Amino acid sequence: MGDDRQKNGNIKVCVGLSGGVDSSVAALLLKEQGYDVFAMFMQNWHDADPTLHGDCEWEEDRFVAEVVARKIGIPFYFVDLSKEYRQRVVDYMFDEYSKGRTPNPDVLCNREIKFDAFLRIARKYGADFVATGHYCRKESLTGENGEKIWRLLEGTDPNKDQSYFLCQLSQEQLSRAMFPIGNLTKPEVRRLAKEADLPSADKKDSQGICFVGKVDLPTFLKQKLTSVEGDVIEVYDAYFENNPQYRRVKEIVASIRLDGSVPDLTTHYAPEIKVLTSDGEPLGESPYRKNALESISDEVLMDFSEPIRYDLSFETEVYRSGKNHIRKTRYKDNPFGKIIGRHEGAQFYTVGQRKGLGIGGHKDPVFVIATDPEKNIVYVGEGHSHKGLSRLCLRIAPEEIHWSRPDLSMASGEIRRHRVRIRYRQPLQSATLLMRESGLYILFDQPQRGISPGQFAVFYTGEELIGSGVIA
Repeated sequence: MGDDRQKNGNIKVCVGLSGGVDSSVAALLLKEQGYDVFAMFMQNWHDADPTLHGDCEWEEDRFVAEVVARKIGIPFYFVDLSKEYRQRVVDYMFDEYSKGRTPNPDVLCNREIKFDAFLRIARKYGADFVATGHYCRKESLTGENGEKIWRLLEGTDPNKDQSYFLCQLSQEQLSRAMFPIGNLTKPEVRRLAKEADLPSADKKDSQGICFVGKVDLPTFLKQKLTSVEGDVIEVYDAYFENNPQYRRVKEIVASIRLDGSVPDLTTHYAPEIKVLTSDGEPLGESPYRKNALESISDEVLMDFSEPIRYDLSFETEVYRSGKNHIRKTRYKDNPFGKIIGRHEGAQFYTVGQRKGLGIGGHKDPVFVIATDPEKNIVYVGEGHSHKGLSRLCLRIAPEEIHWSRPDLSMASGEIRRHRVRIRYRQPLQSATLLMRESGLYILFDQPQRGISPGQFAVFYTGEELIGSGVIA
């Protein structure tokens, strides 16, 4: 242990100290292991700027972080990265939402801020590494040419794995990263913080947009995106059986399934499973025929991966109402859907959203199944098993594919089995990946709920995260 401490003392580590318990314990462990540690708190927004106003006050976080650093006995520095954060994360968010897509600012914050802008400043202070309080692990192996390859692994805590948020890191960024609490569970982290009497020991976990805090997203977006009223259209089940695109999807599924059948193409509601990690469970065989996947064309795959497009029109009719037979206008009944309300802007809604619609009069919950920013329409469906909530296949455009392990990247025409998740806190899902010139296609074993363009799809081999990409 003494030799390790002496060796570690020659390694300088900058801890991104946020004031939370996770980064506090990360700093504590590194100090105990003998590293030359210093802390740096980053400010990524200004309260004076109404565009970035959340419930979480950065001054309080900075105060707690500074007290933690003093308690541990490490130097404390402050850096303002609000300009970089606005340019690389906030502007990206507004741009994506304006196009009807659903970005993940936390993934971008890690790639563009913590392990880029922040890392560069830490390096100027002499840091060899940047450490954070993420629940994930890092290992290395030696490649065929003798080069060192870094592996990003799930966190040990099966309920807290945060590797998803680091899915866009490069090998260079991983080489400079440290995750000291990745082999601990959250209760163990809390216990270590209490034993060390750290002021962050009982501090609640941060929520909301990375470094901004818990904000009302529509209110946040309205700072820059214009609010324009439009129709909310409910889509009935009958629409799908008469929709050529949906029928085409069923034909494709039948042509590639091992048994030639068309499974239920909807997901059925169940509370999120707590175990997020692979948990050593075998991946299993693909339900699709390999020769069918090898021969399927890019054009067919593109059709398969496209979300259902909705095109409903409503005719009006004149009728007389009341004792005075006043002439009024109403929409004729449509067997495929109905205009059931108004919204303040299609760009403020995302697929799978349930709250904030302000629509009643339904037996089951109503969910957003699609948005059309150009026509300013929000499409909704009733029930957890509504056909519009589910998809079997998605595509990642060639320019959006990122390999955390470039040595494991897929060649055009290659087919592989992986586990995939399309959002944080989603249990890993079994899928078949097909690499083509037109992009990477992810074909799930079971339909997936609430797939939205702009989200990150992240794929794993066992406990290792090997790549990711933005859903087209």
